[in-house]
Amino acid sequence: MPQIETFVSSEEYYSTLFHEATHATGHEKRLNRQGITESAPFGAPCYSKEEFVAEMGAAFLCGFTGIDYATIDNSASYIQGWLSKLRNDRKLVILSAAQAQKAANYILNISL
Repeated sequence: MPQIETFVSSEEYYSTLFHEATHATGHEKRLNRQGITESAPFGAPCYSKEEFVAEMGAAFLCGFTGIDYATIDNSASYIQGWLSKLRNDRKLVILSAAQAQKAANYILNISL
């Protein structure tokens, strides 16, 4: 992660940190998500889905920490960009939200 001073605000720093932390939960020894455990080129469907999951996870964590309104515009723009690559996947939002929630729970050490 870049230093916090390089971000427009501390909220944007934490939003980015949460995004990267969500990616880290995909490791095979954690939640074993396909977008992390398999190599995929930039823009490939698997890569795009993982970016979508990571940003949704970051949004959930921003909501949990109370910084959701400060970062919502950037998150919405980022998600919209990846959605444009995945328009034909009708189950995408539901499956991604479930994976993002699992990631957020993992980070917060919440077991259900």
